[in-house]
Amino acid sequence: MLITVTRTGGFTGAEKLRALDTAGRQDAARLEELARRAVSSVADGYHYRITVDGEVLDVEDPCLSDDQRTLIRTVLGEGA
Repeated sequence: MLITVTRTGGFTGAEKLRALDTAGRQDAARLEELARRAVSSVADGYHYRITVDGEVLDVEDPCLSDDQRTLIRTVLGEGA
C-alpha cells in the first residue's frame, strides 16, 4: 500500500510531501489499518466546506477543532 501525506502551512508556509510504501515493512499491517481508518468517513457524520475570502477548508465530524465547530454552528444558525 502506498500512503502519501502532504503538510502545508505553518510559519514559513512550506510544503512537505512524503510517501511510504508498506511493502516489506514489519509494521505494514498496523500502518495499513491506520490508513484505512484515517481515510474512512464516519457513516452518519457531517462534512463541511468552509470558505473564507476564497480560501477553502474541507473538514468533517468528529475531527473539528473547537473553533471550527463554533464557527460552523454560528454560521449555520445553530447557536454557539
